[in-house]
Amino acid sequence: MDPSLDPQTFVRWFRDSSPYINAFRGRTFVVAFGGEMIAEEQFSSLVHDLALLNSLGVRLVLVHGARPQIEQRLNERGVEMQYVNGLRITDTAALACVKEATGAVRVEIEALLSMGLANSPMAGADIRVTSGNFVTAQPLGIREGVDYLHTGEVRRIDTAAIHRQLGEGALVLLSPIGFSPTGEVFNLSAEDVATAAAIQLQADKLIYLIDGNGLQLDDGTLVRELNLKESESYLEDQQELPEAIAKSLFSAIFACSNGVNRSHLLSRHVDGSLLMELFTRDGIGTLISGETFEDIRQATIDDVGGVLELIEPLEQDGVLVRRERERLEVEIDHFTVIERDGTIIACGALYPFSEDECGELACLAVHPDYRKQGRGDDLLEYIERKAKGMGINRLFVLTTRTAHWFQERGFNAASLKELPMRRQELYNYQRRSKVFIKSL
Repeated sequence: MDPSLDPQTFVRWFRDSSPYINAFRGRTFVVAFGGEMIAEEQFSSLVHDLALLNSLGVRLVLVHGARPQIEQRLNERGVEMQYVNGLRITDTAALACVKEATGAVRVEIEALLSMGLANSPMAGADIRVTSGNFVTAQPLGIREGVDYLHTGEVRRIDTAAIHRQLGEGALVLLSPIGFSPTGEVFNLSAEDVATAAAIQLQADKLIYLIDGNGLQLDDGTLVRELNLKESESYLEDQQELPEAIAKSLFSAIFACSNGVNRSHLLSRHVDGSLLMELFTRDGIGTLISGETFEDIRQATIDDVGGVLELIEPLEQDGVLVRRERERLEVEIDHFTVIERDGTIIACGALYPFSEDECGELACLAVHPDYRKQGRGDDLLEYIERKAKGMGINRLFVLTTRTAHWFQERGFNAASLKELPMRRQELYNYQRRSKVFIKSL
């Protein structure tokens, strides 16, 4: 271990990553990257990370691009690639360059994945890479009077053959070319190949390594996650998106609209970006999700462990009253939680006193990593709506440390005598908690 690395930080990270390791085993990920990345030193690190994922039981399908390599050969031979309506026309001379460049890139990737030197990240990896005629293509044909010649589109992915290879532990490599039943070769878009593969394989994730840090707002802030509707709005609003990022975003949206659970856009320039995106709760890129990534909901008995883990540090610090597991199991129906990617990051409880038309807000807690981001407000608003639905017109809270937070949200200082008699009898005079009440 690097002596400069704090052992406790390493242990905490490793423990936090274990749920993802278990969740990803046996899952199918499609990882797409452009030919630009293959020519950089960073690519060898990506290969090491892919080998690690493979060793953890992730079923990997890689889709590579080859645009710079193709353009280099076109320039060397004086061949010009024509574009009409954003689509390239691939004539016979250009197709020869496509085949040559794509073949060279494929061989280079296979060579890197075949390394097994001692004292290297690939030591003992023993990865088998499979590539071949998995992609059936058809010509774009003639559109608006323009013949696109050898430029094609994906017609079908041989999912049965790919699943067989993945089931045997192989890593499948797809190139941006396809073959027709008549033996023709077509020049394809790597984004189209990746999207079609992810959808037809029913992949769990489609991951794009892009030339940027993910999607950003106008002030440069990283957009960490978007649902489908938000993604479509972003694509419409951001007219200045680079073409490559726009294509990746469109493909991610299309994939999630057609059964892929999640798509990720992350930087190809950050060493280890793939691992940081997959094995940390927030990642470092942008997540496009066809399902809810973060949700406020009623707690269930299965959430007891997560709630205990969340509130234990606050109990030890004296901020919250200690709750035994048995008590929490009995009272879990009173709790509301915020779940983020399978982890409880906030909780709060509502105890009704129906005869007095009031309720107690208790055990409001937010994970340290997510404080000052509005989760507490979201949780409070949700519980207030829930209370109103139960006929509660006053909400009270007892606190020793967070009086100002509640006052800023409409709670007013009150006396113990203003609480329901049953709650007065349970008051802990040693804690000397202050009472605050809010009318709903």
